[in-house]
Amino acid sequence: MAEKKVSYEYDGRKFEGMLVYDDSVTVKRPAVFMQPDWFGVCRHSADMAQEVAGSDYVVMVADMYGVGYGEREKSEAELLKSAQGVRGDLKLILGCGATAYAALTAEARQLGLIDPDKTGAIGFCMGGGFALEQVRAGADFKGTVVFHVTAPNPVDPGAKPNIKGRVLALHGAADPVTPKSMMDALEAEMTEAKVDWQVMMFGHAAHSFCVKGANNPPVQVYDEKLCQQSYRMMRDFFAQTL
Repeated sequence: MAEKKVSYEYDGRKFEGMLVYDDSVTVKRPAVFMQPDWFGVCRHSADMAQEVAGSDYVVMVADMYGVGYGEREKSEAELLKSAQGVRGDLKLILGCGATAYAALTAEARQLGLIDPDKTGAIGFCMGGGFALEQVRAGADFKGTVVFHVTAPNPVDPGAKPNIKGRVLALHGAADPVTPKSMMDALEAEMTEAKVDWQVMMFGHAAHSFCVKGANNPPVQVYDEKLCQQSYRMMRDFFAQTL
């Protein structure tokens, strides 16, 4: 698996995303834009991107925190403060997210890796909330999949969503970070906006079921079997959509 860093700037700050792909594959593949969890672009998120990509996709990992953020140790308090800071800044989510998407897509196209007509998005935890804000603002993804999403509801509840593609949310029924009431509100929002949406609730599953090493029950619990099941559902969804 190849990993190629891609630099870009937004609002005077430097960021560094990453392309992750199987470099033994010679045909163009769908592009999957990935908003990682609160750890940002680091070894952890690169490993998740590799697992998602396999030989089927080119995964474009966005950096929303700045160069070097993912490379240093951080306390849970610092992670939470940084993630909530970005999540509450809609201008940053949309501006930096669009810049990341443009830079990563341009590099992937220059390398001849992707079919530009087949683009989806994924998001994990807080990154799922970022991805949903991007699609609400009209980002041109044919399909978006969010895994154990954190803060799924809009920063601006009065804005009319402009969601162009399909949406799949894979979530734990026992997730205390994003309880069912928040998912119900997301469903209502998408129904009102006439979005083609699906929500899969996994019984007894906690938050972070796709995050290897997560072991803080009952809040965060990694589940290998459930993670692989959710990736299969993602692949089926993209096979139908992209």
